[in-house]
Amino acid sequence: MTDAIRIGVQLWPGGAPDYHTWRQAVMEADDLGVDAIFGYDHFHKPFTEPSEDGLPELLAEQPDVNNFEGWTALASWAELTNRPEIGLLVTGIGYRNPDLLADMARTVDHISGGRLILGLGAGWYEKDYTVYGYEFGTVKSRMDLFEQSLARIERRLTQLVPPPVRKIPILIGGMGVRRTLPIVAKHADIWHTFASVPEYRRKNALLKELVAAVGRDEKQIERAVHWTGRESGEAFHNEGVTFFTTEIHPTDEGYDFSELKDMIAWRDESR
Repeated sequence: MTDAIRIGVQLWPGGAPDYHTWRQAVMEADDLGVDAIFGYDHFHKPFTEPSEDGLPELLAEQPDVNNFEGWTALASWAELTNRPEIGLLVTGIGYRNPDLLADMARTVDHISGGRLILGLGAGWYEKDYTVYGYEFGTVKSRMDLFEQSLARIERRLTQLVPPPVRKIPILIGGMGVRRTLPIVAKHADIWHTFASVPEYRRKNALLKELVAAVGRDEKQIERAVHWTGRESGEAFHNEGVTFFTTEIHPTDEGYDFSELKDMIAWRDESR
């Protein structure tokens, strides 16, 4: 883990006028000097609004709009971009055989010259499951599958020929005390949250205890949070966060990069 600030952007494809617009946004983010570019692993755009705790809450209506699949796009981004890391924030573990997913990740890592971040999660958007014929199950069954699949992915990555260009960093998001944080402690290279500063402070203290209990050095896990402005950015950085992400949703006119430009300027001013 390093003290240097990194900036990432998640570019939503859902609702984009066409694929070309999404593609151009990826290239523009690269030109701006962003450190990481993410897509998402949804087969449909989730329509949400913030809830009282700040997390997204699904709206009653979930219409079908333009959308594009994430992993096939990543292979293209590996050729389109030059410097930033790339990945999905995050891959739903239930949609693919985990050994195949490891091979997909290894392949994109080679195409990109070692720039893949493997974001992984248990999955949560029911429409993605039901429309494509996957079993949605329960939170427990999805978390069980997530934990089992992580072990398979890590094992397969050591067996592939040729191996990945580098040790592919695994990003895991969430703050659940009972299941998510113990999984982060065991497997994550990057921990991503949507926390407030006080909540992050509490959960980070717990994570440090969990990491020590499994015999890892907590400095091996980079801390990442969703950007909520410069003031909170400074507070998070004082708590050891080095990776800040924002998400940009397309409009009919394309993608608005004003917040991302401010984040990059803040990063550069801190150097």
